[in-house]
Amino acid sequence: MTLDDLRVFVAVCRAGSLSSVARELGCTQSAVSQHVKRLERETGVALLERQPRGVVPTQAGRVLEAAAAEGISGLDLAVRQLRDLVDGESGYVRVATGATTVRHFMSEAVVAYRRLHPKVNLEFRTVSSGRGSFDALADGTLDLAWITLGPPVRGIEQRPVVELPWVLAVRAGDPLAERRHVDVGADLRDVRLIRLPPNSASAAHLEAACAELGVRLAHDTSVADWDTALLLAELGVGRAVVPALPGLPVPGDSHGDDSRALRLIPLPALRPLPVGWAVRRWDALSPPARAFADLVEGYRRGNG
Repeated sequence: MTLDDLRVFVAVCRAGSLSSVARELGCTQSAVSQHVKRLERETGVALLERQPRGVVPTQAGRVLEAAAAEGISGLDLAVRQLRDLVDGESGYVRVATGATTVRHFMSEAVVAYRRLHPKVNLEFRTVSSGRGSFDALADGTLDLAWITLGPPVRGIEQRPVVELPWVLAVRAGDPLAERRHVDVGADLRDVRLIRLPPNSASAAHLEAACAELGVRLAHDTSVADWDTALLLAELGVGRAVVPALPGLPVPGDSHGDDSRALRLIPLPALRPLPVGWAVRRWDALSPPARAFADLVEGYRRGNG
């Protein structure tokens, strides 16, 4: 029994004639009959009943026709969807990220992607840790994860996109607010800071970068994300060492805004924070997912 056998059988049932289906397919009536006979051999029952003006399905034939028609319709839909996936015109892109990431790293790319690929469903999921992202990538429930890059993880490919320099976030009027840069060892050794999420990859990277300089930072407040740290610094609750997120004005930038209550002073001695994509396998990404990853990367590297 083949898919062609079933297609021909359904066509015969609907047309009520072997000869008309043969003409439509450009083959002989005998060839059409052979498709039906194969099905009858496989099922062990008669599927068509001959009448003076053609053929009609038997009771068994009606059962098979209904099932075959539904199955063929579903397969045809699946084939169209697969073709769309190959063409990058539809499908799903499932991304592990959070509001901070979308706001600072993906906002332009999301708008552009929606315009270029209106039929693709973008799905953003918040994952509490890098380990959680890796697990979701490994079991196939995610396509892409935007992460702070770290040590190699078995079964996961990491792709650097951009390196973020570290800055000190303080409120305007802070003694350090007008500095062009801050020396981590000399200026922050005795300063208590707002702490990044303690189990996050960015916090681990910051601690390692400080350790390279022989500095250990002290903390008196903890937050769950970078934006909260920036908000608390702007409110004057404390100072925070954070990555220089895209779109934030840093002294010396041509887009800096001196009217803001928040000041961001570079910490040039600290090794930058690498961020980018994690996937299971780049060569196995669907075209829609690859297109989204490339678009985000293009905007972050100034090619969007």
